[in-house]
Amino acid sequence: MNKWQKLGLAVGMGTAVAGTIYVINKLVFKTATSKNCTYKGEADYYKWKFGNISYAVYGEGSPLLLIHDMNCSSSSYEWSNSIEYLSQNHKVYAIDLLGCGHSDKPKITYTTYMYTQLISDFITNIIKCKTDVIATGASSSIVMMAALNNNNIFNRIILVSPESINEAQKIPTKICNIRRLILSAPLIGTMIYNISVNKFRISGILEKDVFSNGIVPSDFVDAYYENAHLSGSSSKFLFLSTECRYTTATISKAVSSLDNCIYIINGAEDKTSSVEEYVSLNSAIETITINDAKKLPQVEQPKEFTKQAEIFLT
Repeated sequence: MNKWQKLGLAVGMGTAVAGTIYVINKLVFKTATSKNCTYKGEADYYKWKFGNISYAVYGEGSPLLLIHDMNCSSSSYEWSNSIEYLSQNHKVYAIDLLGCGHSDKPKITYTTYMYTQLISDFITNIIKCKTDVIATGASSSIVMMAALNNNNIFNRIILVSPESINEAQKIPTKICNIRRLILSAPLIGTMIYNISVNKFRISGILEKDVFSNGIVPSDFVDAYYENAHLSGSSSKFLFLSTECRYTTATISKAVSSLDNCIYIINGAEDKTSSVEEYVSLNSAIETITINDAKKLPQVEQPKEFTKQAEIFLT
């Protein structure tokens, strides 16, 4: 076999491998979203500068903005167990952050600054008055930064299992930049993403880190898996940004200097709780622990969660 035949064989094999990866990726995205379990017929869209933001409104009363955790699998579905109770006394706005759920997922680098702009713009242009906010996990950082930048539009703030302050301030490293290049690759990067957010792995993370009894409701596994694949390969760009630490922020100043009423709710089974970090910087922060719950007390104990939230909000 001469060199041209070898080159032709190599090109042919490479093309076949690339074609196979492409087909597998397409099949994964199609099957992941086939159940359509997170579809919200009542959803509205806010036309923001970087894409359309999906949100739904429930109930009447004082405004309350719900912000889910910030990762590629999360969405406003996180609040599905508690919205019924929260909307009895509030006009609840449940938002899908850009890159999450049914909101657009542009092929950009997602940053904390971008999300602080989104939250501020949403409150200003959609809610149109000072509002209470409940945010989960890593989204706590963007709410704190948004409030620091424009405190006039925020009322009381509830943080649910907030991300550690030390974890939130980690910055990108050289290795992060290499990972970003790999994940950005159209075929290989998308394949790595699909492996990273496969249904079995999502179920394992929810079982180990999120739910206190290790029993994960099947609808939440389906919803998280679907959310991570709703926009095809574009879905990977938030994952890329969070994994490479582009969504981190130094929030110590915000925690210590904000004079808003701040309340932290966490689950008793959450052994990684960062409550002490926050209270050490701001002794005015109030806290409550809910039994038989871990990272998402609003899912595991929605009635008790609402009861404790209402004590603070009213």
